[in-house]
Amino acid sequence: MDLKQIHELIKIINKSNIGEISIEDKDGKVTIKQKEEPVVTLAAAPSHQVYTAAPAPVAAPAPAAPAVAPAPKADNLITIKSPMIGTFYRRPSPDKPIFAEIGTEVAPGKVVCIIEAMKLFNEIESEVSGTIVKILVDDASPVEYDQPLFLVEPTK
Repeated sequence: MDLKQIHELIKIINKSNIGEISIEDKDGKVTIKQKEEPVVTLAAAPSHQVYTAAPAPVAAPAPAAPAVAPAPKADNLITIKSPMIGTFYRRPSPDKPIFAEIGTEVAPGKVVCIIEAMKLFNEIESEVSGTIVKILVDDASPVEYDQPLFLVEPTK
């Protein structure tokens, strides 16, 4: 396996949720492990060399849709954040309606999205009362723990 192929594998691993992969061929064995911090370590069996490479840069998620209404004051907005790492979905299935749009009224206990983690679909409920003014994550995008998902203007 040449260095170019190893770099391609690193890129693929960094974009996925795979924790570890080992590949063995006639020239040796390569193991790529994804650690908690974004560093990938490669060990080549024949030469006993260890390579450390920084992961490919991850693009910041773009807003889902621009707000048509004038932007509300940012100082009074409440953020609904992701309680876990996973994949963000705005609807329960492709043929079902979206849980929350810009302008949707939310109250404590109202489901605003689903986050899929390890094949489990977790309903995320609002903990505040108000109106959604901005959706900060695209549908079917990966999200991190404590990542802002929605901005809510609280009910007065």
